[in-house]
Amino acid sequence: MTLKHQLDQDFRERSNWVLRRQSGIPNNRRLWVCACMDERLPINEALGIRGDDGDAHVFRNAGGIITDDAIRSALLSCHFFGTEEIVIVNHTECGMMAAHTDTLMQAFRDQGIETEAVQLDPEVPELALEEGAFGKWLRMFDGRSVDDICAAQVDHIRNHPLIPEHVTVSGWVWEVETSHLRPPHHRLGGRVNNAREMGGK
Repeated sequence: MTLKHQLDQDFRERSNWVLRRQSGIPNNRRLWVCACMDERLPINEALGIRGDDGDAHVFRNAGGIITDDAIRSALLSCHFFGTEEIVIVNHTECGMMAAHTDTLMQAFRDQGIETEAVQLDPEVPELALEEGAFGKWLRMFDGRSVDDICAAQVDHIRNHPLIPEHVTVSGWVWEVETSHLRPPHHRLGGRVNNAREMGGK
């Protein structure tokens, strides 16, 4: 292979990478992921995706919550970028479990933070929160388990009118303590050698 041929090939590959949106090239796995922003959740490793190779669109926020902005990103990914699968990943020991909404709201008040007149998006003033809605907007877990949160999110996005019906949706819980994924409500640690007595039926 001549140097010119090699350079031409490198340029074509780089062009395909840079211009993949304009060319209608989807991510390699046709996958959109919603995950918590927590640094203890190594999302690429957990799902076996390669971010530097363009395997997936990964959306991260506090709690890995399907918010209005998450729906916005998933909507565009599914309808215009070829996404055919959505995976939601929550995790144990999440910071969103650490405080109840009422406690957090009091902490904001103690710090002099105004929560009743917040402009969330200057480009969309219609999205202004009604009085008393700021706490709901934060989406704390408020005593619900990570398993319940994950399962509810799967149902929410699977039935959302803006997400195509053919898109596969699943939810998973990353156990920080074991560094493994599991489906919601399927804790293996609580079942090992506990289903029956040794030698029993």
